[in-house]
Amino acid sequence: MLTNKRVEQPPRRATDQAFHRNVLGHYPAGVVGITGRAADGSPVGMVATSFTSVSLDPPLVAFMPMKTSTTFAALRESGSFCVNVLAAGQEGISRQLAVKGGDKFHGVDWRTEQTGAPVLHGAVAWIDCTIVSVHDEGDHYIVVGHVEDLAIDRSSSPLLYFQGGYGRVSSPSLTASGETDLISHLRVVDAVREEMVETSHAVGGEVVATALLRNEIVALATSGHPDPDRLPTRIGQRMPYTPPLGAAFAAWSEPAEWIRQVPGAQREYAASLVERVRERGWSASLSDGTPFSDLERALAKLPLTGPGGDEIAEVEQMLDPSSPLYEPDLHSDFGAGNHAPPLRTVAVPVLDTNETAQVVFTAYGLPPTTTTDDLKLIVNRLQTLAALASEVINPKDAS
Repeated sequence: MLTNKRVEQPPRRATDQAFHRNVLGHYPAGVVGITGRAADGSPVGMVATSFTSVSLDPPLVAFMPMKTSTTFAALRESGSFCVNVLAAGQEGISRQLAVKGGDKFHGVDWRTEQTGAPVLHGAVAWIDCTIVSVHDEGDHYIVVGHVEDLAIDRSSSPLLYFQGGYGRVSSPSLTASGETDLISHLRVVDAVREEMVETSHAVGGEVVATALLRNEIVALATSGHPDPDRLPTRIGQRMPYTPPLGAAFAAWSEPAEWIRQVPGAQREYAASLVERVRERGWSASLSDGTPFSDLERALAKLPLTGPGGDEIAEVEQMLDPSSPLYEPDLHSDFGAGNHAPPLRTVAVPVLDTNETAQVVFTAYGLPPTTTTDDLKLIVNRLQTLAALASEVINPKDAS
């Protein structure tokens, strides 16, 4: 029988600082560089693992420096600070900012944004803030800042602090939490998670699983990228189901509605994209030579839920269904060893018994140089992955 009797623990567990630090050290934390200006305008900086989001409306964040921190005492006078989310490869900068005294910014490249606080070059993201309150709690302050501006500067894995040492995300494989309309799709993805990671390493790029939810394409899961310095696609990210996006879904559904979304003069070309994808069994797009296109940057800015009309319009105005970057004719390049055009994505659908695409697996962030043999490998590995997922959607009759 269960009772509510309190089990007395030795009081040292609550008051022993070393024990306290050891227990809390089992909770991993991100590492940020808090930067600002001293009264004389010189840059100051410190490291914090206590950074957290406080509020979205108004936009507030917080960090908790020791009361004995001379760096915070200097930074506090300026009334502002910048939170720099350090990348996994910036352990050296973290150690440099953590030391007491000396020139913490020696050899460190930085710039300024709105508040004038240093923004560190190479950080994953930065959040520029003004101080709105400082709370006195125990041996720390709780510093609340109002976010004036923020941005992602680099697609990279963040630096972590765990059990007294530095680390990074070792397994970036992620799956979305389940919306009611996506439960069946997530069941399929969960069954092939290990195969997604294996496929990712085989093709040299990230493998993303997407589903069609009404008029949007939703990122369900990612294998992560074999390069640990690349951040994975945001789970839950949504894209408009508008030509030329989503051809792998349109080719195995009723494509007329998809095609009707573009002006009449472009509908014939959009229909040809569907036919090409259907004929070869997979979708592809080419790189424009940049690591991230303007379209990808605009998509990354969209909130995961409830994007505004202006944000959606910014994405849609970048869509050109007649662009040669989408669904190129690569059949003529299928000769062993020939170099194919630089690929951005290759996508293969998972079909149900009605020949409708339920999930699409997309290889993304592929090596910049791809031969036609590489292309064959990517298509074959994605098709094998799709076949495994198809067995979950269409289980064989046990009898």
